[in-house]
Amino acid sequence: MPNDRVLLARIGAPHGVRGEVRLFVFAEGPESLLDYGPLTDETGKRRFEIVAMRPAKEHFVARLKGVDSREAAEALTNVGLHVARDLLPAPEDEDDFYHTDLIGLAAVTAEGESFGRVVAVHDFGAGDILEIARAAEDGKPAGTVMLPFTKAAVPVVDIAGGRVVVEPGEWAEAAAKPDDADES
Repeated sequence: MPNDRVLLARIGAPHGVRGEVRLFVFAEGPESLLDYGPLTDETGKRRFEIVAMRPAKEHFVARLKGVDSREAAEALTNVGLHVARDLLPAPEDEDDFYHTDLIGLAAVTAEGESFGRVVAVHDFGAGDILEIARAAEDGKPAGTVMLPFTKAAVPVVDIAGGRVVVEPGEWAEAAAKPDDADES
């Protein structure tokens, strides 16, 4: 379920009083944001042009065209900056994926049993993690499970087939069970 827009950065809180913003960049090369021309919000309707960008501790500080006050910058907090998918290069390595391509894929076990669906890809600093919404049982939501996005836990990614094969391990199975399912 590929998306025609890819999230490259997210605007954070204002930086100072002159309209600069904190910018959290998800692109492999942060400077590539300047190569795509104006970026858009998730709908593609609002356009943003990065006029200047400099590194800070855990983010970048950016000046956006037309954003000249702290109030204008505050209004943009948490806005995602996207680029049209067709402007991005294809992944060079067969083990590289755009997060947007993974979200929505069915997760199945090596035996072919349904495990759930990928709902998010997170990076908390130690590598990518897939968040998988478990398949509902008896009409009750089964919660979500976080799996490391490694060859051991996710040995197969089949974008064309719309699925990932997962080896969740016993800890993921236990984490997915509701608290009231504990044996006493």
